[in-house]
Parts: sequence; structure tokens; C-alpha cells
Amino acid sequence: MARRRDLTGQRERLSAATWSVLADHGLAGLTLRAVAERAGCTTGMVLHTFADKRALLVHARELLHQRTGERADAAASAGGDPSDALRAVLLQAASTTEEKREEARVWIGFLAAALADPALAELHRRYNRSFVDRIRRLVAAARPDWEPAACAATATTLVALVEGLNTLAAVDPDTYRDEAQRSAIDAALAPVRLNAP
Repeated sequence: MARRRDLTGQRERLSAATWSVLADHGLAGLTLRAVAERAGCTTGMVLHTFADKRALLVHARELLHQRTGERADAAASAGGDPSDALRAVLLQAASTTEEKREEARVWIGFLAAALADPALAELHRRYNRSFVDRIRRLVAAARPDWEPAACAATATTLVALVEGLNTLAAVDPDTYRDEAQRSAIDAALAPVRLNAP
């Protein structure tokens, strides 16, 4: 049992190091050596846990999907009417804090790698489509009077807005500060909230 705990702890330490290197230095800076240095271990230990840089990237993206999914679940279940739940989920996905801007930098790093790697691109599409589907369900709950096509189009627009804000805020947090992101999201939600039951 102690061995399993050791492996779990090692994986968590390497996960944190991978995340940190990717957020601080982007895709170009994500190397096995950089992760090893950040984790305070050897590259051999990194290779014992992750086969290569691609495995590090996949793990970082899976961790990001897990974190954001858990926050979205909590935001959606926090109460309020369906339009409030929709707003809460979008706001939790926005990069309104330094921690979330770090997540955005990890997302950008993974997306950059996915452009040249079909398997990474497929993973990215799967997770992005999961987020779009979550937003579509929330839009449909907020506007049961809308046709499914209108709910789907609105969901795509809202996700594109949030991901665009995240990308821009990752490099220009002064222009795309918390208040600006909230204002943009609220403006985009106005048609959903208008005359909502």
C-alpha cells in the first residue's frame, strides 16, 4: 500500500510541475528536463511516470478538463433559476483570477500542440464539445421556448466568447480584467435572460 501512495504522490508532484511549466513557459518550454527540475527529481523519474512530452500534455489537458468540470458542476448546482446557473457556469469558466489565467495558458499550450497532432486535436475536440453541450443544456433549460437549433447556436457563441476572453486575458489581463469579462458575458446573456420564464 505504501508503494501505491508513493506512486500517487509522485504523479501528483509531476502533474503540478507539468502544469506549472506549461503555464509559465508555454509549449516551447515544456520539456522533460524542465518538469524534472520543477518537481525536484530526475528526468528518469519523469519518464517512469510519463512516456514522453505528449503524455505530459495529455495529462495536463485531462487535469484541466477535470478541474473545470468540477467547478462547473458546483456552479450549476449552487441554486437559482436556469439562467442564473448558466451565468454561474460561464463565469466560473472565465479567467477572472490569476489561477484561471494560468489554466488558460495551459489550455493555449495544449491547443498549440493539438494543431500538429491529430490525437491531441481529437482530445481537445472531445473536451470542448463536452463544454458546448453543457452550455447548450443550460441554455435550453433557461429558454424552453427556443428551438434546439437556437439553443445550440447560442451555446456555441457563448463558449466562443468565454474561450476568446480566456485566450486574450492570458496575455493581457489589464484590458481583459474581471469586470470586462463579466460585462461581456452579461451582454451576451441578455437575449437568453430576456423574458425568461
